[in-house]
Amino acid sequence: MFSIEVTNLKKSYGSSLKAVDNISFNVEHGEVFGLLGPNGAGKTTTIEIMEGLRARDSGNVKILGLDPWKDGYEVHKKIGVIPQDFTFFEKTTPKEAIDYYADLFNVKVDANAILKEVLLVEEKNHVFENLSGGQKQKMGLALSLVNSPDILFLDEPTTGLDPNARRAIWEVIRRLKTKGKTIILTTHYLDEAQQLSDRVAIMDHGHIVAMGTTEEIIQQYGSGERLEIHGSQQLTDYINANTELSGEYDTDTEIISIPLKKKIDMLAALAAAEQSGMKWGEIQTHQDSLEDVFIKLINEPLSEQEEEIETKTNKKGHR
Repeated sequence: MFSIEVTNLKKSYGSSLKAVDNISFNVEHGEVFGLLGPNGAGKTTTIEIMEGLRARDSGNVKILGLDPWKDGYEVHKKIGVIPQDFTFFEKTTPKEAIDYYADLFNVKVDANAILKEVLLVEEKNHVFENLSGGQKQKMGLALSLVNSPDILFLDEPTTGLDPNARRAIWEVIRRLKTKGKTIILTTHYLDEAQQLSDRVAIMDHGHIVAMGTTEEIIQQYGSGERLEIHGSQQLTDYINANTELSGEYDTDTEIISIPLKKKIDMLAALAAAEQSGMKWGEIQTHQDSLEDVFIKLINEPLSEQEEEIETKTNKKGHR
């Protein structure tokens, strides 16, 4: 049994906007699964349906074998959530917050152990308003662990943080994964998704347009490895005419981009460039990142209606 099973999920707002349009995916136990897409793609609606905060129109969703809408009480005891822009009572310390949440869940916890888990022990008695942005997010992670959840929903946990704070949160997420937690991660940072996720699903206009490991997605939708030479259109024509390569010239950057099907193609291109007698400069090899592929796949602007609906779902769930 998977931790999460989503089959033919649909959710519309009104008669014209299909926020989630017949998507299916499964999440393995102990997997970090990244859900990516621009604002309005349907990510938040999908997450809120999985959390049991929003009713679906049709399709099936199972969270640890339970229906999150019909069995919401049981599901909520098994999941932890850190929302976007996590905030808390300003004068409350992390230790006090954990004790408060433990009372709400009617569980006994070791607050110090949880704070150690999220690397926040030294700040356990600092009030929330005096914590840094990264420390506040760690506190949110700490609270999401109070009920010992099997699944964590992390909605853009590092947005607005500086690079050091982001990497501190990454370390916490990796530590949680080693403990066997299943993690659903939404993020606008594609490098973050590539670093942390075992698999990702890219959503656009309610559809999943790509899914798999980052390596699989890059291989399937990327341009492959290529050689880039700072040169001219004339040099591009010469290389193409005197080799079996197919270089393309970008007049804006003045870079010749040559796909490399095999490593020896690089030597052939450089030999032709040297033999041409023409001027050429800096060279480098390049392979698409997840961000490069994401930009290729997400190429249509969102309508104002789609953007507005997804923004509203970020702020308010319906039950």
